[in-house]
Order: sequence, then structure tokens, then C-alpha cells
Amino acid sequence: MTSRTKKATGTKSAPAKKSRFSFFPEVVAELRKAHWPTKQEALRLSLLVLIVCAIVGAILGALDYGFYRLFADLILGGY
Repeated sequence: MTSRTKKATGTKSAPAKKSRFSFFPEVVAELRKAHWPTKQEALRLSLLVLIVCAIVGAILGALDYGFYRLFADLILGGY
């Protein structure tokens, strides 16, 4: 049988400690890299969100009213 020995892969050094204040310039740099929508894209997508919210609200409102009427008729006898 052969014996296997583990070779040391090197010691891991701790990452360089950054200043607490270096966070903000890094944030600004990342925000500059981001793709920002045009005014037209932002308006179109905002309107789409409002339309979807109105449709989902109408569906949930109809379901709520339907369940209200169902339980009012079954439990309360039509009150």
C-alpha cells in the first residue's frame, strides 16, 4: 500500500481590511455601472405596474365580495 500525504496548499491570509468609508465610493461606482431605464421606459413600466395592480385588486375584491355574500347567505341567513 502506498501512503498519501497531504501537501500544504498554502496559508490563507485574511482579506485586506477596508476602511468603513470606502463603502460609499464603491456604492457610487456600482450604481454608475447599472443600466438605468430611459424616461419613456420608466413611464411605460410604471403604467404597466399600475394596470396589473388594478386588475389584481379587482379580482381580489370580487372574490372577497363573493365569499362575503356566500357566508352571509349561508350563516346569517341573508342579512
